[in-house]
Parts: sequence; C-alpha cells; structure tokens
Amino acid sequence: MAVSYRKELDVRYDVDVMVAGGGPAGVAAAVSAARDGKSVLVVDRFSAFGGAAVTMLVPAFMMFGDGENFLAGGIGREIYDRVGSEAPPRYAKYCPMSIPVETLKRIYDDMLLSSGAEVLLYADVIDAVTENGRILYAVLSARSEIFAVRAKVFIDCTGDGDLAYYAGAVSEFGDEKGKVMAATLCGLWTGVEWSRVRKPDERRLEDAFRDRVFTNEDRHLPGMWPLAAESGEGTADGIGGSNAGHLYDVDPRSAASLTRGTIEARKQLLEYRKYYREYLEGYEDAELLITAPYLGIREGRRIVSDYRMVLDDFLRRADFEDEIGRYSYPVDIHAPVNDRAGYEKYHEEFMKYRYGRGESYGIPYRALAVKGVENLLVAGRAVSSDRYMQSSLRVMPGCFITGQAAGIAASLASEGDGGVHGIAVRELQSRLKKNGAYLPNFR
Repeated sequence: MAVSYRKELDVRYDVDVMVAGGGPAGVAAAVSAARDGKSVLVVDRFSAFGGAAVTMLVPAFMMFGDGENFLAGGIGREIYDRVGSEAPPRYAKYCPMSIPVETLKRIYDDMLLSSGAEVLLYADVIDAVTENGRILYAVLSARSEIFAVRAKVFIDCTGDGDLAYYAGAVSEFGDEKGKVMAATLCGLWTGVEWSRVRKPDERRLEDAFRDRVFTNEDRHLPGMWPLAAESGEGTADGIGGSNAGHLYDVDPRSAASLTRGTIEARKQLLEYRKYYREYLEGYEDAELLITAPYLGIREGRRIVSDYRMVLDDFLRRADFEDEIGRYSYPVDIHAPVNDRAGYEKYHEEFMKYRYGRGESYGIPYRALAVKGVENLLVAGRAVSSDRYMQSSLRVMPGCFITGQAAGIAASLASEGDGGVHGIAVRELQSRLKKNGAYLPNFR
C-alpha cells in the first residue's frame, strides 16, 4: 500500500553552504567555511554538536598524529588544544585522547557560534530536491515543521550519507554479503580505581564464558577508557567510558533495526557490569551511570565520489596531487559476525595493517566530491572508500581532516557556480595550509 503526499514548503534558509550533520566532520566543515567568509547553516538531529563523542559517548578521540607529525592540523589542533586546557582538573591526567563530554560540547558550541555560522539542532534532513544533477533544496524535519534550505553547496556529514542518498548519489554498503561492522552502545561508569586496573580488559573473558556470564561469547572487547581519576587516595570514584559489547546485524539505515539493537545493548551491558565487577581488579565498585542516547555506529553508506580510496592506498602510503590531508590510524574493521573466526580475522588485520612512526597516507580531494552531483561534498566516515580505508578514516581526527577540507572546498566552490568537481585544487590546498592543515607535499 502507498499513499501520495504533497505539500508546499517554506524556504527558511538561503545560504552559501549547508552542512548536514554536526559531528566532528560537520563542525570542522561549518567552522572552516564560515571563517572563510561564507554564510553557513549547520544542522544536526540531536541536542548537541559533536556526534560520536557526545551523543554516542565514545570515550576517546583516537590518534591525532603519526608519532612525529600532528596530522589533524587546523581545526583538529584547535580542538585538541582547547580540550587539554579547558577540561576539569580531574580529566587532565588522561587528556588529550580522553573526551570530557560537557567540555567538548561547549567548545563545539563556541567554535560554531563565534565563526558566524547559523546553527540548528533538533533538525534532520529527510529529502533533497534535485534538478540536472544539482541539489536545489534540502528538505528538513524539525519540531512541528518541515521546511526547505537553499544553498549553493551542500556538505553531507551525516555519517551515513543520508543527504547524498536523497540526492540520488551512488553508495556502497557493507561487505560482499551486505553486512556492516558491529555497533556498540557506550556508557559512562563511576567507582573505578584506576590505580589498580590492569590491562587488557579481555584477559579473563574465557573464564566468564565458562561461567556463562554472557549471552553471546564476544571476544572483541575494546574495553573501559579512563576519563577522570579518583578524587583522593583510597577512594573509588574514578570515571570511565565503556566501549563494550557488540551488536550484530544492526542496519543504521533502519529505525526498526536500530531500535532492536539499542534495547538488546542495554540488556547486554548488565552482563558487562557483572564481568567487570567480578572478574577484573579495580572495578569491584564500578557502576554504570548512563548509557549513550544513541548507538555507536561504525559503518554505514560509503558514498561514491570521483576517487575511491582502497587498501592499496594504505599499503603504499599514497601521495596524491590533490591531497587535502594525511592520516595514519590502522585498519580497524570490527567483525560483522560474532564468531571466533571473525574475531581472529579482525585481530590479524588490525595488527597487520598499521604504520610505524612518521608514516601516513594521503587523502585526495576527489574522495570528497560526490560523483554525479554537481554541488555536493561528503566528509566523515561516509567518504568514498573501500571498507579497509573507511575503517581507518572513520575515527574523529580523520573526520576533522576531511571536514575541514570539505568546508574550505565548499567555500571556494560557492564563489563560482557551486560546482565542486572543477575547483582550483591548488587554491584549496593553499587555503588549507594557511588554516594549519598538514600538507607536507604541497609547495
């Protein structure tokens, strides 16, 4: 059964650049374009900007550099420095990679507002109006209203490539069987005695499996991340962020699938509570304070652009003439199925596909310019890539790099006819360099 529905929509915003999604890529894109003098609107469906760090409570940024060079220069460097200086004193011991959630929310708010960008929370992209390969309007649903946004250039930072999908862009999804990496529901914990904690967290999983602590024998446990230390000697009120428990066969494109996964994950975390308290030192008084409002999604759509990054680019430490940044995080494909073979394959690849100090791969601008759509860029974990490269670029510093580049590219494109495929790449690189981007091959 189908129903026909038609409605005239108000055009509420008319800007140079619209950014869909306010996670790390979206913040970097919006701030970069606004600081470049363009009118910018950035929208996000949740109540705070920051994406995985603040809505999914992912406890750590992951690596900003390659051990010798700071790769997420510019916006990423600014965020890194501000978190280090503005976090509460009890967080300072574990910065810079740990995430003080409330501090980061305020940093993002301040960066966006001071840049001059218009910001809108509680608003979700639900469609796009296109003509002759261009997006004319993005259609948004907000509290008690549906409206349209007109822009010269659009940037998809939704993580799942939603705007690109609505605009008719080609996308890839999952492995050869259509399965994506498992999702995780993160949480915040208190009562951890970090001075007594031993790593790794999975060292007694086999004991717990034997004792039937877990419904599913999931051998991949990223673990608990220290967020703040104890307030005094002999106390056990340290704060931790958990990245524990995988949810399999969760499709981020489906509300029904996300619903099932979220409910299942909340039950599963009670099993991890038992495991941490009864099997690991330092967690005897640990208590789960809150689970994240949204599942941590590692993989969704990968939007096809003018260039598709592949594993060979990682292996050869690729250089590109249109390079907009470099990154170095390992290949990190969490298994899409819950079995020993899947975990062993993950572990083998994670240890095999990684770099030494000072090594990195280039990211070409073409991977951001969405194929078949004249005025659309993509940044964040939906950039054009195979699953190997997506699993490296998807973490937050990688998103800062691609988001910053997309913001400056959109600014440059908006100065012309809005076309993103034929911009002056050397001018893009020059502007990125002036903003602090790490571009060692650009002269």
